[in-house]
Amino acid sequence: MATRVKSMDKRNALLKATLSLVNNNGFHDAPMSKIAKMAKVSPATIYIYFENKQDLINQLYMEVKMAFTQYAFKGYRPEMPVKKAFDHIWHNIADYKLKEVEEAWFLSQCDNTIMIDETSREEGLKQLQPLLDLWERGQKEGIIKKMSPYLLYAYTIYPLAFLMNNQKRGYYQLDDKSLEQALQAAWDSIRI
Repeated sequence: MATRVKSMDKRNALLKATLSLVNNNGFHDAPMSKIAKMAKVSPATIYIYFENKQDLINQLYMEVKMAFTQYAFKGYRPEMPVKKAFDHIWHNIADYKLKEVEEAWFLSQCDNTIMIDETSREEGLKQLQPLLDLWERGQKEGIIKKMSPYLLYAYTIYPLAFLMNNQKRGYYQLDDKSLEQALQAAWDSIRI
């Protein structure tokens, strides 16, 4: 009996179809049959690459999260001064969210639902370790308020998701001035 060879093109098509369907229809209205049809593969083909829908969603989440964090920390060096490093990472995140709108939208949904299992969510959080380390260093240096990393994220990074989501919906338009205002508000919310 011949073994089936996995095709990265098919796997990527399945991930892309899942991203699109989840973004446009939500997790529960993205059945495997629709994913397969959109990816132009048979429904059985999905199970060559993924154990089930949860596995598919978790793997998509991890791939998008890793791409996001690689982008976020591009050019960042741990020896940078805290404020300069924060500005650099924040701008990278904003740039990612403006350029990779579908992926950013997906991550935003993942942050606000239970569609990602706890193991994948924890692994995704580990991807943010350089930012957590920066905040901890800033706290030790007396630059950043002593607050939970969740609060720091809520006040500095999460507002970007809110702005980007509203831009995607056509309610708000970000420009250089509003991005700089958002960055300043983020920094002002956590600095001592």
